[in-house]
Amino acid sequence: MIIQHNIAGINSSRNKGITEGKMKKSLEKLSSGYRINRAGDDAAGLAISELMRSQIRGLDQAMRNTNDGIGLTQTGDGALAEVHAMLERMKTLAIQSANGTYDSVARGNLDAERQQLLEEMDRIGQTTNFDEITLFDAGDPPAGFVPPELSGEDPDITLQIGHSKEETMDVPRYYMSTKGLALESVDISTLTKANDSVAMIDNAIEAVADIRAGFGASQNHLEHTYQNLSVTSENMTSAESRIRDTDMADEITSFTRDNIMYQAGNSMCAQANSLPEMVMNLLR
Repeated sequence: MIIQHNIAGINSSRNKGITEGKMKKSLEKLSSGYRINRAGDDAAGLAISELMRSQIRGLDQAMRNTNDGIGLTQTGDGALAEVHAMLERMKTLAIQSANGTYDSVARGNLDAERQQLLEEMDRIGQTTNFDEITLFDAGDPPAGFVPPELSGEDPDITLQIGHSKEETMDVPRYYMSTKGLALESVDISTLTKANDSVAMIDNAIEAVADIRAGFGASQNHLEHTYQNLSVTSENMTSAESRIRDTDMADEITSFTRDNIMYQAGNSMCAQANSLPEMVMNLLR
């Protein structure tokens, strides 16, 4: 028997300290909800989960970008729906003016409405924007063009629809004006000019339909992109959760076991610390 060193007490204290450390880690995991709170908990798991988190945040932002893109295409299509309505009205006016029952005064009144419609088309081409991003080019198209003509300056609006650099989508920007639709020669002030104008208006209607079809195709593309991003983000979040999150049932089981071991360790430390007192019995 010795009194200089209480080996049993040292051993009991060491084991109790190990159990206490496990309990602290379990409490940290249970209180935070994360299995990995620092690199030391799982270095490889931390590296993988941080990369996944970066991808998930990128996907979530791409979903917001895609929704903005859908809003942009809907804004452009809405403006062109009104242009279509004005072109159809203009065609009605041209056919009406081409009728031999109208005199020059009546045709002049019809042509006045035609001029107002063209002015409104020019205004729509100049002012239609999405968050100050112009959707059309109201300038003069190049010589010899055939509507619809892509804008000569910044022809595309580029959307970022993914979490990587390469995942982009371009929405075309077209000329949208009286000249851009080749309507500057439309004149319904006489019977002959009204007849000639019908074909030009028909061409403009077809050109606007082509642009609207492009907006519609882009919108459908973006809607499918959004659904894909949503599913991918969900699956990535699930995978990241399996790596990073605490399995509460399993961790509570471990904590309960360590808690019992800790209480037993406390009891053994008390017993070990009482061993040197037995020496006093020999000295009496």
